[in-house]
Amino acid sequence: MQLSIKDSMGKITTTLSIANHADQVLAERGFIAPDEMRSIALKNVLVDTGATTLCLPQNVIAQLGLKLLKEVPVETATGIGQARIFEDAKISLMGREGTFECLELPGGSSPLLGVIPLEALGIELDLQNQRLILLPLSPTASYLRI
Repeated sequence: MQLSIKDSMGKITTTLSIANHADQVLAERGFIAPDEMRSIALKNVLVDTGATTLCLPQNVIAQLGLKLLKEVPVETATGIGQARIFEDAKISLMGREGTFECLELPGGSSPLLGVIPLEALGIELDLQNQRLILLPLSPTASYLRI
């Protein structure tokens, strides 16, 4: 996966690969063909430190076939509202992968990548240089702590 970061008025955007993790499990077990796994590559995903988690528009969630988990109150710029959380979004970024819940955004909204997936994947923002950097994960150094 090629990383695409752009500096646009102080914003960091990236290309993010997202797959339906449940589909991947079904394919690994032989219940569906590998080409039946639902996935998408999203360009210009805003890396947003004001967002807690992965936030995807309704149409992307529907295309991936993600499972509804629950409805929760969320804080937005306009106050407290309600949002639906979906599960089993497996993201790939900068050679690292993880499975996360995602908040549903209204249709036509741009996807957002929040702090929880970034931290879990060991990816940090370098705001001065407008880029993402990988934290160490090797036999001699690791961002993961016990």
